[in-house]
Amino acid sequence: MKTPYSFLSILMIVSIILSCNSCHAQSSHSPPQNDFLQCLSLHLPNNTGISSVVYTPNDASYLSILLSSVRSLRFRSSSTPRPQVIVTPFEESQIQTTILCARENGMQIRIRSGGHDYEGLSYTSQVPFVVLDLFNFSEVSIDVDQKTAWVGAGAIIGQLYYRISQTSKTLAFPAGACPTVGVGGLFSGGGYGPMLRKFGLAADNIIDARIIDVNGRILDRKSMGEDLFWAIRGGGGSSFGVITAWKLKLVTVPETLTIFSVGRTLEQNATQLVHKWQYIAPNLNEDILLSISIGPVNSSGVAGGKTIQANFNSVYLGGVDKLLPLLEQSFPELGVRREDCTEVSWIQSALFFGGYSIQVSPEVVTSRNPEIRSTLPITRYYFKAKLDYVQEPISIKGFEGMWKLLLEREANMGELLVVPYGGKMKEISETALPFPHRAGNLYKIQQLAYWEESGAVASERSISWSRKLHDYMTPYVSKSPRASYMNYRDLDLGVNNYNGGDGKTTTSYAQASVWGLKYFKNNFKRLVQIKTKVDPTNFFRNEQSIPSLYSKSSSKNN
Repeated sequence: MKTPYSFLSILMIVSIILSCNSCHAQSSHSPPQNDFLQCLSLHLPNNTGISSVVYTPNDASYLSILLSSVRSLRFRSSSTPRPQVIVTPFEESQIQTTILCARENGMQIRIRSGGHDYEGLSYTSQVPFVVLDLFNFSEVSIDVDQKTAWVGAGAIIGQLYYRISQTSKTLAFPAGACPTVGVGGLFSGGGYGPMLRKFGLAADNIIDARIIDVNGRILDRKSMGEDLFWAIRGGGGSSFGVITAWKLKLVTVPETLTIFSVGRTLEQNATQLVHKWQYIAPNLNEDILLSISIGPVNSSGVAGGKTIQANFNSVYLGGVDKLLPLLEQSFPELGVRREDCTEVSWIQSALFFGGYSIQVSPEVVTSRNPEIRSTLPITRYYFKAKLDYVQEPISIKGFEGMWKLLLEREANMGELLVVPYGGKMKEISETALPFPHRAGNLYKIQQLAYWEESGAVASERSISWSRKLHDYMTPYVSKSPRASYMNYRDLDLGVNNYNGGDGKTTTSYAQASVWGLKYFKNNFKRLVQIKTKVDPTNFFRNEQSIPSLYSKSSSKNN
């Protein structure tokens, strides 16, 4: 890796600031993107042609690069605000230049790793902005002896998983399920995955990082300090700077894991099974994850032609001969049989949870836009998501009300994704990282509305349904605050001010607390204090970024 912040970097930063001040004096009324582009052309390293890393709407490849990592169909339409400039850096020095030129010319930066932000905040904005797309920062370097890895922030988790699997049969990393999710956003928000009950979140297993701050300094864990290192592991890295790489502590898994998926409809006692699951799944051996996906399916044998099906999906860190006795002892009602189970490698389990057949080549997960499509609905449809934490078992009557609402949707167009806690998750303090949702939670329940039709009418109809379901959930989920998870971002929870029509640029602590306490609980205050120290002018901001306590204008257009 490169050494942190050098004397040459200091000279470059000073040069950019001085030259941009000169540009302002000469062209104070030109559009900010013009001055920004001029600044880039003057200060990108001589061995870098600006055309190889900078794209504007006038470039033929601009749209394909922009849309290549727009993962939510809601934000692919021409009405979605688009960046004035896209920068696709190969080197950290190009990121330094982009930050400093953007600061000096009133351009916001949106940082994109994999493009899976639920509300599109890594590639949309209501004000003039630049997308800093990190897909070239995708190198994965593994040290088998030390059981560590460095991974570029622009890599997708499928690339990380595949590289680990090609290096060792017993090393792994506990991150997410969808293979095209970028590690930059996933890790900095926490990072759930199928092994969370055994190893915790992805962020719990990060031991170093590289970040470029608002002043263009390249910092590692030692030079950034423990406060900032704490903040970027669960508090959202894009509020504090541009993370370029993570160092991971890899975990050891058996060569053989066991997976199964069994479906039960209402007519097959699904309600009673889901109800009992609440008392069992969070207390199972930490080597087992038993999650549920619940939604409406077509069924010719019932009134109305639809029913609810609960799919119980599991991975066990071990062989089937050990798994079956554990299930028979703890949850015999589910009726899992040997023929329901398949023994697999860790990378095959990643295929299973990523929506792929375990028979396909694991290399499929390395592609950002794979030819073989995942079966995960979130990768195929328009969607709106909401998230809750459940701390007390929900009654059968409560579930029956959810089923009624789910049956308002077409088959497969509404879903509850239910993931148990317990194990390692209840052992880690809620202040260890900004992510606070630890002991006291039985499970998380993600509520998803899917739809296929484009246009505002279809979108509003489905989003309204998701809000109705979310309202219904209120008595059954966490309170004071009603907690949520920032990687399942939901702008319905509240937003910051931006320098738009109302002219307001400063967001008060009280205003941001409306959504901030839901994501971070009492850790939000510490995040704001760290933000104020490292980015006092609130340059790195979006609709739900951590605010600075005393942000002031730092650019000519703010």
